[in-house]
Amino acid sequence: MKQLLIIGHTYPEPATTAAGSRMMQLIDLFLAENFEITFASTATISERTADLNLKNISLKNILLNDASFDDFLKELKPKTVIFDRYITEEQFGWRVSEICPDAVKILDTEDLHFLRKAREEAVKNNIPVENANIFSENAKREIASILRCDLSLIISEVEMHLLQNTFKISSEILHYLPFLAENVSEKMALPTFGERKNFMAIGNLLHAPNVDAVMQLKEIWPAIKKALPTAELHIYGTYAPQKILQLQNSKEGFYIKGWAENVSDVMKTYRVQLAPLRFGAGLKGKFFDAMRLGLPSVTTEIGAEGMTLNSSFGGIVAELKEDFIESAVQLYSNENLWNSSQAMGFDIIQKKFLKENYSENFSVKIKWLQKNLKLYRNQNFLGQVLQHHTLQSTKYLSKWIEEKNRAINNE
Repeated sequence: MKQLLIIGHTYPEPATTAAGSRMMQLIDLFLAENFEITFASTATISERTADLNLKNISLKNILLNDASFDDFLKELKPKTVIFDRYITEEQFGWRVSEICPDAVKILDTEDLHFLRKAREEAVKNNIPVENANIFSENAKREIASILRCDLSLIISEVEMHLLQNTFKISSEILHYLPFLAENVSEKMALPTFGERKNFMAIGNLLHAPNVDAVMQLKEIWPAIKKALPTAELHIYGTYAPQKILQLQNSKEGFYIKGWAENVSDVMKTYRVQLAPLRFGAGLKGKFFDAMRLGLPSVTTEIGAEGMTLNSSFGGIVAELKEDFIESAVQLYSNENLWNSSQAMGFDIIQKKFLKENYSENFSVKIKWLQKNLKLYRNQNFLGQVLQHHTLQSTKYLSKWIEEKNRAINNE
């Protein structure tokens, strides 16, 4: 059997985060190619962690800055290793390169973290997001990680363009792999405009862009409520901080609902999704799910990024608060506009995210890499230079921490 090792910052929680859903899609792609998979993480398993045992995936708890990981690698001998974000590659990539030099190293960026952080800083400092400083220390770290890996999976066309055109990263080491939809046949059985009611918002509330979006909704909701007195707004999401929980106000029709155990069942009952995202990166799982389930949305350019077709979105894109409020009211009230927005969402899923359009190309790429790894790495010599430098510097820092921890434990 072909051995795949996935090193995760956390174990996947597909019911709570888009990153968790994304990871499960990757796992299914490799299972279809008969890989034997081990998922390793320094994190603890939560009540919402996917039951990977159902897919015959082995779980392994690993330690940072500890030689036990080296022993684990020597025993497992993986031929392919996936890091679920650049920080994970920084922590464990040098050990993989040293113990398993012939393993194909894949970085699943999820989204470009440096881009999200740069935009967040811009919003905090009242700077237009388009003027965000993307040439940051985080960018240097993340792009170095991309260069060290044999292949980096990029989820958004916008981020592919940014890496290739602004940072001059070779397309050979990048692979566009967005969210993957099985089909959209379920649209035939979905509730109609008249059978749905109320607004919803959803997202992991440990995630800064989602927290900020809820705070924005608290400001603009009174104007929407004034125009639509019977409508309510229901906020869904796990791990809500106290400042979110205390926003609930039944008199205003503003409800904090907590975790949505089944997102599909929940989304099917609402008429419009609201997501005034001021910063973020990658693709937003909330819109992928909404379009798949026939739920039109109102969001910003940041929210719709990478999820449009010929500049059209499965709903309305509005930047200014006044426009956002007006768009929310129109989409909720106008059945023809709602139906056309829903149809566009289905079209976007069909033309941009069908699994069958990506799975075979991805499989071919992985197989080619495994057969031609040495030649491929020679063509990315800068990556080898970074690997050499990082392996030396990170290795000795890690070993120093390891020795320090050992001395403390022996006291």
